[in-house]
Amino acid sequence: MVERILIVEDEPAIADTIAYALRTEGYEVVWCTTGEEALRLLHGEGISLIVLDVGLPDVNGFDLCREIRKTSAVPILFLTARTDEVDRIVGLELGADDYVPKPFSPREVVARVRAILRRTSTGYGECAASGTDTPFVVDEERMRISYFGAVLELSRYEFRILQVLIKRPGRVFSRDKLMELVWEAPDASMDRTVDTHMKTIRAKLREVRPDVDPIRTHRGLGYSLRESW
Repeated sequence: MVERILIVEDEPAIADTIAYALRTEGYEVVWCTTGEEALRLLHGEGISLIVLDVGLPDVNGFDLCREIRKTSAVPILFLTARTDEVDRIVGLELGADDYVPKPFSPREVVARVRAILRRTSTGYGECAASGTDTPFVVDEERMRISYFGAVLELSRYEFRILQVLIKRPGRVFSRDKLMELVWEAPDASMDRTVDTHMKTIRAKLREVRPDVDPIRTHRGLGYSLRESW
């Protein structure tokens, strides 16, 4: 199936350049200029990924990303003239998958799109939990994970980390591997960030079942989710 990319960009010249590069690589492209139209297209066009400009005429791209994340886990690639590290990190924390500053190379945008789609189609993007006796239920569309029937209040990256573990119970994931699968821009994160997120995930799991610790720590190796229940 051909992947369909939604470009949300109000400058036609920039949108045309990106669209041409994506079509050359075999992607289908849908283009709009406003956040309102983007939300409408997202729910009716089978969008695989969004290339989102931060500076739109009707809404800030960060706010639009926040709105999208209320109902969809579709990958988002920010495109912006703002290059401050704080803006970049804010965008990623809001739920974007990557961040390309202007001016940019169309080939770089295509490469980033390809990398994001590869990861989301083979890693944490798959929502089925292995086995029928697991206490976890993953709802990818709503970005929710239930644990023993209780919906967990997870941040964007907590959701992704836990989803990776649920997908492969028993497999040991190193810190570096989790960074590669969960963070599209690992360099934007501080050292030990995986450990910090894992600590908060465990705390939220304990709130539901204080007597169970489903996450295993393998010293010097990484983390895994228990296989049997």
